[in-house]
Amino acid sequence: MANFFSDNKDLQYHLNHPLMKKIVELKEKGFADKDLYDYAPADFEDAMDSYRRVLTIAGEVCGDVIAVNAESVDHEGPKVVNDHVEYAPGTVKNLEAIVKAGLSGLTLPRKYDGLNFPLVCFVMTNEMVARADAGFENIWGLQDCAETLNEFASEELKAEYLPRVSAGATCAMDLTEPDAGSDLQAVMLKAHWDEAKGTWLLNGVKRFITKGDGDISLVLARSEEGTTDARGLSMFVYDRNSMCVKVRRIENKLGIKGSPTCELVFTNAPAKLVGDRKMGLIKYVMSLMNAARLGIGAQSTGLSEAAYREALKYAHERQQFGKPIIEFPAVYEMLSNMKAKLQGSRALLYETTRFVEIYKDYTHLSHDRKLTPEERAEMKEYTRLADAFTPLLKLFSSEYCNQLAYDAIQIHGGSGYMKDYPIERIYRDARITNIYEGTSQLQVVAAIRHVTTGTFLNKILEYEAQDNYPSDMDSVRKQLVELRKEYEAAVERVTSGDNEQIDFHARRLVEMAGHIIITYLLMRQAAEVEDYRNSAEVYAKLAYAKNKEAASYIFNSCCGDIDVFKAVIDEQ
Repeated sequence: MANFFSDNKDLQYHLNHPLMKKIVELKEKGFADKDLYDYAPADFEDAMDSYRRVLTIAGEVCGDVIAVNAESVDHEGPKVVNDHVEYAPGTVKNLEAIVKAGLSGLTLPRKYDGLNFPLVCFVMTNEMVARADAGFENIWGLQDCAETLNEFASEELKAEYLPRVSAGATCAMDLTEPDAGSDLQAVMLKAHWDEAKGTWLLNGVKRFITKGDGDISLVLARSEEGTTDARGLSMFVYDRNSMCVKVRRIENKLGIKGSPTCELVFTNAPAKLVGDRKMGLIKYVMSLMNAARLGIGAQSTGLSEAAYREALKYAHERQQFGKPIIEFPAVYEMLSNMKAKLQGSRALLYETTRFVEIYKDYTHLSHDRKLTPEERAEMKEYTRLADAFTPLLKLFSSEYCNQLAYDAIQIHGGSGYMKDYPIERIYRDARITNIYEGTSQLQVVAAIRHVTTGTFLNKILEYEAQDNYPSDMDSVRKQLVELRKEYEAAVERVTSGDNEQIDFHARRLVEMAGHIIITYLLMRQAAEVEDYRNSAEVYAKLAYAKNKEAASYIFNSCCGDIDVFKAVIDEQ
């Protein structure tokens, strides 16, 4: 029997991170639930034991059910029947297994029938599900929409919808439209209050909606007549039981084919307002998108794990010139680089998750009592780190996901191009990760202000000052100090120019910061577990080469370079 948790020591390492002590204490609020629910933990050790048991169950479902169904789901896919989605048989079996295992409502409070697990456990489960089938991860993983309801909705709405999610109801976030993709402030789906019916009614079209026929949908709609910008948008919750939304079609996609991507038509669809009017995009969607980007980080890492394992397995099995191809330098170098990028992605994923976890737990705690000055300061710091690291994670994990899938195909050679091997499906599934929930270019736009304001530099300096690194890796530490100084100089050079120059070099600067950060994270892990040493050393070499290349470009460029690139546009 396959188990995607017990066979992955990397996941077990991150579950035992020192910050888990703080995370559990914040999540459990002094273990107050132990007298109310027989399944609530009594202390830290009890909580961790529960996490391991449930993650082991999740790993078993992923290995024995979801992964087994992945190929048939990819082949059959969902279809539209009577204006609604009908899943492939394998997807139905996956959903049944997930609900039976009690993996719905993983992070929701116990009073809504949830398990009240930390976000770390949810992200780990997301990663394992994505490793099994990235398309199904989109269906299961969107239950994090319920977290937006838990954070911003009224108690009445939470009591109505959250227990349904815990019981297995699927969720969707209905944001984009035919003329409003990345530019969500252009959303025009209309919401108007019907006095006679005593409800909001939604009318219009949504497009490219993942799991668009979900049981519970969060819908961004224009509630203020005469507006055309973000200030006229509000967030609503729509219940599929109303049957007032039709699925016009399911997109025929390159990958993640088991996940229905829908075009939806709303016709007087009754909905309920979430939070305050006019705050839909400004506040709630931003929170929703950050959670979604964390989910794509998990999905990307799960796909990277799948790609690496397929490549490693094939390299051991494939014989050429009398020996397995893994013994050829060209192949084992590729595999070493793949493993370093995979473990680097995962290190960044869980570092980011911990930052998001702590600030969200403080936010929930602030609803129960007044935070102390120290707690408020800590929440502010973790909020800033979460805002900085979330786009960094989405950028690196999705780009590395595509690189690993590409390299895994290459290791398979011609066989990898055929549908006889899973890597062909994994390759197609990977391609969307650096596009949806904000392209890599948009992640750079979100991250660059943390370059210019010094958030990344301050965190790098904090990592640099720590002493929990292998003593015999001093040469790598010195190299990182050199890269940090070069990064500072590059930032100073670029920011001395105008905004166009900053935008032009933004990706280079963001990636320079990311390479340094990931190397420190892997070195920290290498100090605790010898197995990470090779990846830390390999990634350090990759980081050094990439940062030197970026720095060289920046220091040898001038304002005229931008004009050269713009001239290409003018010629068209």
